[in-house]
Amino acid sequence: MPTMRGIVTIAQESRFQLTDEDGVAHLFVLSPHMLAEDDDLEPLQREQARIRVTYSPARNEIGYLAERIERI
Repeated sequence: MPTMRGIVTIAQESRFQLTDEDGVAHLFVLSPHMLAEDDDLEPLQREQARIRVTYSPARNEIGYLAERIERI
């Protein structure tokens, strides 16, 4: 699966925006198979945490399906 690195700049419910190292914003939705909860995203956004996201294309949505999130 592909990965992307960046900073969590916006988080709302099960969605978040990751701004990559080139300054491009990408929309992600948490996979239902992830162990993360909606509440786990707020601290990442508040801290502007650098993360690595493993993702897949999301069906019928603009953005990606986040399968795994790791702080880096």
